[in-house]
Amino acid sequence: MSVLNKLLLVLSVVPMALSYPFFPPTCYSKALRMAQELTQMAADLKIGYETGHCMAHMPDLYLDIHNACVMYKMRAYISLVEDLRLRRCAYTREVRKLEVTLRQLFIIMGEKCHGDLVFTVYDCAALERPYHRY
Repeated sequence: MSVLNKLLLVLSVVPMALSYPFFPPTCYSKALRMAQELTQMAADLKIGYETGHCMAHMPDLYLDIHNACVMYKMRAYISLVEDLRLRRCAYTREVRKLEVTLRQLFIIMGEKCHGDLVFTVYDCAALERPYHRY
């Protein structure tokens, strides 16, 4: 009986140990991950079959959450994506997902993580180039 109890204990502890880390993501790590995903999502939409014709004239989206100009850049890009929808150019699920996720990141950075994020750079031109310090 003792061996069976130990075996059950080991079988219940091993999955918990394998699901490391135990801590939830911080506001900073969530914003950083979302910025990386959005940068990649926008690049994929520009070359996608269904969305390439709509997104071809859109500027490249490079989000660096360490740059103080990122909030302005996101707000401007959200407006551009909304204009695509007004012209009935991009009624696809992918473009809608880009708009919603970008809006979520804007809210997270502006309201939820307001005290947690520190902008180390104020260079708006840097957001036009693909170099990032992730």
